[in-house]
Amino acid sequence: MNLPRIVVIIPAFNEENSVGNVIREIPADYVQEVIVVNNNSNDQTAVEARRAGATVLDEPVQGYGRACLTGIAYAQNLEPKPDVVVFLDADYSDYPAELPQVVAPILNEGYDMVIGSRALGNRQRGSMTPQQVFGNWLATTLLRWLYNVRYTDLGPFRAIRMDRLLALDMRDQTYGWTVEMQLKAAKQKMRITEVPVNYRKRIGFSKISGTVKGTVLAGYKILTTIFRYL
Repeated sequence: MNLPRIVVIIPAFNEENSVGNVIREIPADYVQEVIVVNNNSNDQTAVEARRAGATVLDEPVQGYGRACLTGIAYAQNLEPKPDVVVFLDADYSDYPAELPQVVAPILNEGYDMVIGSRALGNRQRGSMTPQQVFGNWLATTLLRWLYNVRYTDLGPFRAIRMDRLLALDMRDQTYGWTVEMQLKAAKQKMRITEVPVNYRKRIGFSKISGTVKGTVLAGYKILTTIFRYL
């Protein structure tokens, strides 16, 4: 029996204290390769990622979406080509051991994309700021109104078939990445579902939600992305 080939892409900016934990908790028997994209870190992120067994790519130009695109460019040239791509954050806020339940609807039920929903799972108190919770609610509400698709979260823990990911022609290089993927999947009539995932306080300091500037820029980018693709 041919087992599905799964790769994990982890964008990472200054996550030396957490990225190793993330990699080590990914179920090794499920994945073909773990790819960490070192996104202009000035700490030991790359060293810790390699030590934990990941392939490390360097993307010197900062941007969450840009790092994801670098990982995708590498993954699509692997032989054999991956069947499924999983995205995870490097800050240890997700539970990597939940990867099997995130990919299960793709492997067992024929879905194209699965969003790990923090809204449906259990969130540790303080793991998301009030502005994050409100921003997710606003974005998912707008997606329902404007794109006729029901999401509960823009969660970073997600899985998608490789061929469907390439068909999305992802472009965003910063904060609009997750919402771009979700709205484009809706526009292309992909089979989409959500599964509950748990969420905890991240290790270290958030470069986005931990600052006023980061929160405002992320919110602006998400909203403009939603309206741009109408």
